[in-house]
Amino acid sequence: MTSRSSTRAHEPAVHAPDAREARVHEGPPPGGRDERPAGRDGGSVPVGSPARNGLASPAARAMATLALLVLVPYAHPSLSRLRVLTPLPEGEGLVVVPAPAPVASVGETTLVTETTEQAELRQPEEVALPAAAAELMPAAVASEGKPPRPIEDPSGKAMTPFFRALAAVERKAPQSIARITYFGDSIVASDFVTATLRRKLQKRFGDAGHGFMLMANAWPGYFHNDVVRFAGPGWQVSRVVGPFAKDGLYGIGGVSFRSQGAGVFSRFATAESGTYGRAVSRFAVDYLKHPEGGRMEIKIDGESREMIDTRADAASSAIATYEVPDGPHAIEVRAHGPGVRAFGVWMERDTPGVVLDAIGIQGCRIRFLDKSDDAHFAEQLRARSPSLTVFHYGMNESEDGELFPLDQYESTMKAVLEQVTAALPGSSCLLVGPMDRADKKGEVYRSRPVIPKLAAIQRRVAGQVGCGYFDTFGAMGGSGSMGIWVQRGLGGADLAHPSGAGAEVIGRWLYLALMDAYEGWKANAARP
Repeated sequence: MTSRSSTRAHEPAVHAPDAREARVHEGPPPGGRDERPAGRDGGSVPVGSPARNGLASPAARAMATLALLVLVPYAHPSLSRLRVLTPLPEGEGLVVVPAPAPVASVGETTLVTETTEQAELRQPEEVALPAAAAELMPAAVASEGKPPRPIEDPSGKAMTPFFRALAAVERKAPQSIARITYFGDSIVASDFVTATLRRKLQKRFGDAGHGFMLMANAWPGYFHNDVVRFAGPGWQVSRVVGPFAKDGLYGIGGVSFRSQGAGVFSRFATAESGTYGRAVSRFAVDYLKHPEGGRMEIKIDGESREMIDTRADAASSAIATYEVPDGPHAIEVRAHGPGVRAFGVWMERDTPGVVLDAIGIQGCRIRFLDKSDDAHFAEQLRARSPSLTVFHYGMNESEDGELFPLDQYESTMKAVLEQVTAALPGSSCLLVGPMDRADKKGEVYRSRPVIPKLAAIQRRVAGQVGCGYFDTFGAMGGSGSMGIWVQRGLGGADLAHPSGAGAEVIGRWLYLALMDAYEGWKANAARP
C-alpha cells in the first residue's frame, strides 16, 4: 500500500475512544447545552439558545439507551409519527441530525436504515428569505448585485482554470463541462448551500448533470436535492471519520461501502419534478476491485446491463460507465453476494454546462481527508477531473477549539491542500471560510473566540497554496453575527449551522462572488 502523506505526523498521539479524533459529531445537538465559558473577546448579542452537553460514563449509558429509543422510529417510514427530530417548515430551517461519535478504530459499521427520498428535506428552488434578513444585508440578500465579500486571490490566477472552463461552457464548446468538487462537513452533507450554488450556476451556464453521490446515507443527515436516491439496508461502511478502513481506500466521498450479502442495492434516478436534474446521459459507478470482491449487477431503467465480478488479485479503483439517451433514467447497483465494495455513483450529461459534486462528510475536519491512501485519493480526484475544488470546513474545528493546536491545524490543512493541488495541477481551488459560531451565556450569544483565528489561518494557507478564499465570517458581520442571524431567521438553533434560509444566503453569496470574479477575469482577458 502506498504511504500516507506527512499530515499524520502532526496528529496528536492520543487515540483513545474519548480522544479528539473520536469526537467528530457535528457540533451541538438540538436541546443540548454548552458548559464552555464564552471567550472574553467574543462578540455578543442578547437572546438565548441551547448548545452542547458533556456526559460522564454512567450518564452516557443512560443516554445511549435513550438515543436508541429516539432512533428506532427512523428505521421505517411507518413509524414516522413517533419521530422526535422533525424538519422545520419548508425553507425555514436546516435539519441538523447529530452524527454519533464514532470509535477511533479500524473496522466497519452496518447501515441498518434504508436510504429514502426524504422529500421533507428538499430545498425549494426559490427559498423565501425572512423579511428581517433584508435589514442585515439588503444589497447582498435582496438583489442579485455585488457579493458582500469578494473572492480573495493574492496570486491573481487561482481561479483562472475554472474561469477558462466556464468560458468554454458559455460559448457552448462541444463536450465542455465545468466540474466543481465541493468538500465540506454537515453543511455540505445536507446539500443546501451546494444546491443553491449548483442551481444558480446551471441556470446561467447549463445543466451538465448532478455529479457524485454516495452509495447510501452514511449519516442520517446526508441528503441530495434534484435527484431520486434509494438504498436498502445491508451496506457496511468505513469512513474517514471512523470507523477507519484498514487499507485507507474510501473513494472520493470519504466512505467505503461493502455488501454483507446478496440483495444489497442502491438506486439513483433523475428528478421527477422541478427544473433541475431531469435528464442524464451518462452514469458512472465508482467501485473497488479486490481479492475478496463479489459480483454486482448493473441495471439501467430496470433492465440488466452488466454483471461485474469485482474480484481481483490486488485492490484497485475501477469505474464502470454507462451511456444512455439524454433524458430521464435510473440506475441500480445490486450485490449478488458479499464483498462488493463500492464508493458511489455520478450522473452527467453530454451537454455544455456545470456539474457540482456535493461531498459532505458529517463530522469531518479538513485534516481527515488525509485518512485516505494518498495515491488512491489522487486517482479518485483525477477521475472526476474538476475545474474547481472547494473546501468548506471550520465548524467541527471550532468544536475542537484550541484543543487541537492551531499550528497543527494550519500545517495539516496546508498538507491536504498541497496533496490536492499536486493531483490536479490544472485545477482551481477555493476555501470557503467558517461561519460565526456562538455559545449562550445567560441571555447573551457570545461568538467563540477561535472562529476569527480559524478564518485567519484559512486565509493565510489559501494564499500560500495558491487557492482563492471567501470570507464567510466577515460577510456575516464578524464577531457577534451568529446571534443576529438567529434573530433574523438565518441561523440554526444550535448556533453553529445556518437555517435553510441562511444556507440559501451563503449559496447566493458564493455564486455572486464567483460571478463577480469571473466577469473581472473576462474583462482582463479581453484587453489587448
